[in-house]
Amino acid sequence: MTDSGGLQEETTALGVPCLTLRDNTERPVTIDIGTNILAGTSKDSILDAYKLSLEKRDKQHAAPPNWDGRASERIWKILLQEFECTTGTNSHFRSGIVLDASK
Repeated sequence: MTDSGGLQEETTALGVPCLTLRDNTERPVTIDIGTNILAGTSKDSILDAYKLSLEKRDKQHAAPPNWDGRASERIWKILLQEFECTTGTNSHFRSGIVLDASK
C-alpha cells in the first residue's frame, strides 16, 4: 500500500501487487498494464481494492513498453547521436563521461 507515484512504478516493473491510497494517479499505466489498483482513501474503498487485489494476484502482469531498466542506455545513445550531428565528432566523450562540457 502506498501513496507514492514512484513506488507505483517500481511495483509494476517488479510485478508486485500495489494498492495506491489516493483518488487519482499521475501514473495510469501502472493501473492499465501493471499491478497497481487505485484504492481511494476511504476505509470501504481500500478494503474493496484489497479484495480485488487478492482476486487478481495470480494473473500475469506485463511491464509497460520500454520498462526494461535500460533507459539510461537509450538516453546516452541519443545524446551521442545529437552530439555527433552538431559537431561531427564524439571525441569529447570517453567511456560515458563528458570530459569537457565547455567544448
